[in-house]
This record gives sequence, C-alpha cells and structure tokens, in this order.
Amino acid sequence: MRTTDPEVSDRERNAGSGIGIVVGILLVIIGLAAIARPVYATIASTIAFGWIVIFAGIAQFIYAFGSRGAGQFVWKLLLSIFYFVAGLVVLTNILSGAITLTLILGITIFVQGALQVFIAFDLRPARNWGWVLFSGILGIILGILIWSEWPFNADWILGIFVGITLLFNFI
Repeated sequence: MRTTDPEVSDRERNAGSGIGIVVGILLVIIGLAAIARPVYATIASTIAFGWIVIFAGIAQFIYAFGSRGAGQFVWKLLLSIFYFVAGLVVLTNILSGAITLTLILGITIFVQGALQVFIAFDLRPARNWGWVLFSGILGIILGILIWSEWPFNADWILGIFVGITLLFNFI
C-alpha cells in the first residue's frame, strides 16, 4: 500500500540518513588520512588485496571439491592453489606486491582510457560523446604517467588512489 502523504515519504527517505551521514564522515576522514599518508594506505591496500586473494583461493578450493562431478576438478584445484600462493606471496613481500599492483593499475587505467576513446567515436552523433572522449584521453594520459614513474611511484600511488576513492565515495 502506497501513501501519498508527503510527511510519511520524507520520513521513509530520511530513515537511514543518520547511519549514512556517519559512514560518509568516516569515509571522508579515512580518505583524507590515506591521501595524507599514502605509503601507509598503499601498505594497507596491498595487505587487504593479499588476504582477498587468499580467501578467493580457499573459496575456489571448496568449490573444486564441491563440484567434482561437474568436471575439470584438477584445473579448479590448481587455480585455488595459484590464488592461495599468490596471496601469500603478496603478504610476505608487500613492496613487490605494491609494485605489481601499481603496474596492473597503470595498465588497467590505460586500457580503460583507450576503450573509452573507441566508445566515444562510436557514440559520436550522440549528445555528450565528447565527455566520454575526454575521460578516455585522461585515462590514457594517467596510465602513461603511472607507467613512466613505475616502479618508483609504487609506494604512494595506490594510497593516493585509495584515498581519493574513499574521499569521493560518500556521495
């Protein structure tokens, strides 16, 4: 049953806003801290990535044994071992993990930018296609900038990106 009472709809809309405001404030604070101390944020994000990959390996291992009848058990098992070992390698050598993640980030941003440029020309008669082109060109430039300073920027670039993402995530 829907109501048209404006007071009720305002209460429904604002019901969870207190929690949303607290979370938003926390994200801004953590984002600013990550930007202020990007090396620490890089270390923290690399450690988090390592643990995520380890848990993915454990999940893949469980899936391999749970779906033995579906075939390709050996490949699923090998993939789980690969995930687990990759996560351990990242956790035991944080600097190498950060260097590798920075390279992957630069490649991803570059490729994403190049794809956006192609998409922009595909959208060309459409309204606002220029913004897609602009975003793609910025992505290409940013990817090149990350590559040009790699691996010397690996200790801070991930932290800056995490901080910026957290800072603008409250919207």
